[in-house]
Amino acid sequence: MTDHSYRLRTVLSLAILIATFWMAPPVQAQPETLTIAAANSVKDALRKVLPLFESQHRDVNVRVIYGPSQTLRKQIEEGAPVDVFLPSLSEEIDQLEKKGLVIQGSKRVYASTSLVLITSTTLPAPIASIQDLHAVPVRRIAIGDPKASSVGKVAAQFLKYSKLEPQLKSQFIYGEHSRAVLDLVAKGEAEIGIVYRTDAVTDKHVRILDTAPEDSHTPIRYGVAVVWTAKNLSGAGDFIEFLLTPHIQAQLKEHGFDQASRHVGIVQSQEGKP
Repeated sequence: MTDHSYRLRTVLSLAILIATFWMAPPVQAQPETLTIAAANSVKDALRKVLPLFESQHRDVNVRVIYGPSQTLRKQIEEGAPVDVFLPSLSEEIDQLEKKGLVIQGSKRVYASTSLVLITSTTLPAPIASIQDLHAVPVRRIAIGDPKASSVGKVAAQFLKYSKLEPQLKSQFIYGEHSRAVLDLVAKGEAEIGIVYRTDAVTDKHVRILDTAPEDSHTPIRYGVAVVWTAKNLSGAGDFIEFLLTPHIQAQLKEHGFDQASRHVGIVQSQEGKP
């Protein structure tokens, strides 16, 4: 082979290599996982809005762990690999913050809701309001377990404030979380139940009878924060900002959420009473 042919073949090979390099499709970066620990009360709403978030953030793969707020908080305290915490009561975030387990400046209150009395649509209780509970006997009343769920804790406050606890305590059936309370009522195992409006508004098996007075319980504020075990800080920050956008706030309203500013710290005055 002549020197000229050798040089020509070398140049052609180099050209092919360069062309192959430029024509090859770019290597796509793998989506980074964003792990969200969320209360059962926000499950329906998240299932609707998360696809919108993922469509806007192609580089993020969202993983959600659902459960009772208090259980999720304890898991985070023990080091569970979570980026964002979405409890059903912002007090759960406050407890983490007191222990230094929340990324400073990340905590937000993005919505609120109310406490409601529900009954089954197929086997309704013979009452129409909370006031009827003082006079009309009920066989079973389903509430969340105050030791395991935020909705149970708030329901216990309401029952104590309204002086219904002594009368109804023997009729209580405890559910581990809000979904369990809904099931007990829907199946007729309890005539009435006490849950957040966000739990009941989209469930066709129950209907809302009445709303508890705002001053009868802790304000039900939905908070969000980035926690100490977070690895995807960028994705976590994007998600929190996403929750606060007007479009998503409108979506949340369809699921029984209200703007958080609607409520004030009413229970603080109660706690100061002798």
